[in-house]
Amino acid sequence: MSSRVRIEVPDGSGFGPAHLPYCVFRPRGGQPRVGARLGDSIIDLAVALDDPMFAQPSLNAFMTQGPQCWREVRERVRTAADSELPAAAVHSVAAVTLDLPVEIADYVDFYASIDHATAMGRIFRPDGDALLPNWRHLPVGYHGRAGTVVVSGTEIARPHGQRRTESGAPDFGPSRRLDIEAELGFLVGAGSPLGSPIGTGEFAEHVFGVALVNDWSARDIQGWEAQPLGPFLGKSFATTLSAWVTPLEALAEARIPLPEQQPEPLPYLRDNAPWGLDIELSVEWNGHRISTPPYGRMYWSPAQMLAHLTANGASTRTGDLFASGTISGPERHERGSFMEMSWGGTEPIDIGGDKRTFLEDGDEVMITASAPAAGGGRLTLGEVRGRITG
Repeated sequence: MSSRVRIEVPDGSGFGPAHLPYCVFRPRGGQPRVGARLGDSIIDLAVALDDPMFAQPSLNAFMTQGPQCWREVRERVRTAADSELPAAAVHSVAAVTLDLPVEIADYVDFYASIDHATAMGRIFRPDGDALLPNWRHLPVGYHGRAGTVVVSGTEIARPHGQRRTESGAPDFGPSRRLDIEAELGFLVGAGSPLGSPIGTGEFAEHVFGVALVNDWSARDIQGWEAQPLGPFLGKSFATTLSAWVTPLEALAEARIPLPEQQPEPLPYLRDNAPWGLDIELSVEWNGHRISTPPYGRMYWSPAQMLAHLTANGASTRTGDLFASGTISGPERHERGSFMEMSWGGTEPIDIGGDKRTFLEDGDEVMITASAPAAGGGRLTLGEVRGRITG
């Protein structure tokens, strides 16, 4: 008779039975497979649920099944987590390798924080309006590069590109103004066909879960090339995604009303059940916490982002990732990018006594977050971490 174990969850763990985030992991010497985290352990779902759908190198096969399957599996995982499990189904988080959890289909990055957009507008247009005329009417976004989305822990090579010099002419070389963007990503599970927009009320029928994102930015490359089009090489070199995907259902207690939207959005962007989320982020630079961005102040909700993304009839696919854009609050210690925190490089940031503006080789950034959990306490969204190499 095979041995069985019960997973003990430490008090205050952000990975209790009300959370159960998904991941793709590789046990030592084994193949990648889908798991769910409980405490400091990972439950191998292919073994625990006796289901080959989870013996896969990504969550995509599961995600494409749709919301009824997502709910049923989550309930089965919760039942399994509350009982003794086969020992072969339980792995220590510290003993496995975590892979990119989703095969990314398309990637869209939004610009949904009014505090971030206002700060950036004041930096770049100190004598003009902070917000451009369209900003309060639609969630501004751009298409990123799905192939350079990498899992947390992947080292980030400093990007090279054209940069404007003091003479006004460009040169080519490594970015000198390498930055972060602390964001929340949303993963589409159930896609939609070409020509069929998704309404705001259909958000939960299509979005499988959320994960933290760091959308690295080379501000000098971006500033020169975005004349007049949008981000390209300054953004496409790397986007880091957490290894942990929190099911949308686990964030039920985190839902809050959106801030007031004035003027009222056009009808296709109105949402009778707003998807504001009370999520608090934390940004650490070389082990020093420098910022606590509040997602609850985001102006545009993810339901509105998805509605706008598909309003023209664009299709969506399993594995599509769309991110919130930089999450910031009105105060300096709430800003989600170094461009804002250093006010365009003019106000150095104190990193343990070291005065800095942008990232240097060897620097490491870690973003974490937490949210209210069902039954009280808080759940911990998995970290997103990256170190810069030359």
